[in-house]
Amino acid sequence: MIDTHVHFWNFDPVRDSWINEEMMAIRKDFSPKNLLRVYNDLQITGCIAVQANQSEDENHFLLRLAEQNEVIKGIVGWVDLLNPNLDERLSYWSNFKSIKGWRHILQAENSEFILNEKFIAGVNLLKKYNYTYDLLCYHNQLPDIIKMVDQIPDQPFVLDHCGKPDVKSQDLNAWAANIKILASNPNVSCKVSGLLAEADWKNWTEKELFNCFDVVFEHFGYERIMYGSDWPVMLISRPYQDWFNLVNKYTERFSENERKSIFGDNAKTFYKL
Repeated sequence: MIDTHVHFWNFDPVRDSWINEEMMAIRKDFSPKNLLRVYNDLQITGCIAVQANQSEDENHFLLRLAEQNEVIKGIVGWVDLLNPNLDERLSYWSNFKSIKGWRHILQAENSEFILNEKFIAGVNLLKKYNYTYDLLCYHNQLPDIIKMVDQIPDQPFVLDHCGKPDVKSQDLNAWAANIKILASNPNVSCKVSGLLAEADWKNWTEKELFNCFDVVFEHFGYERIMYGSDWPVMLISRPYQDWFNLVNKYTERFSENERKSIFGDNAKTFYKL
């Protein structure tokens, strides 16, 4: 089994200012060693390390971790997609086979950025090097994401955290309609990850989360869904095992082969592990 979405960091209160006082559980360092026991217990054999800091230094940090920890099977790094020398930078990074794709924190950007011609051209260049692209956005940004991906045919995309629906309010209609449209693009997959951060951290219910699962599984199908945890961010709500057990329980309705796809095979195909 592969966990397609984890982060590692040496906590820096200035750089990591998004980790506020309400998130005391994650205001500290997190390394692969912190995951090994729970992974062994759950028989998870590898993970994808995803950028948390928007700098090329982050790529070197994750590459060093991958060299030292075989549990890291791939890296989603960061590169400036607006850089006039982007082709040169991608050519450089292509020497590091652990880097499978890229991500920009689009949830912090506006429409003008997401639909910027130069940004779209930057994402379009990723195909030249067989890179994937992780889409990180809030539910209200999905219309712009749909417009963006429609302009970049044949690029493999994956939607992080199901597009961050408003789990807490359960106001899911507009999000569900946009998920249906986005999933109609065969180049887009979806990570079942990160939903605990969008829920009431202490008082969410299984039904609230399963309502979201229902939508993404209906439209993406088991063929384009990958399991992810969003560890350690999800620790603001529950221990790792609670999230895993939740996804495991929901997917009991699927066949053994379908579950193998969701928990590992789709990730291996998408990220070329």
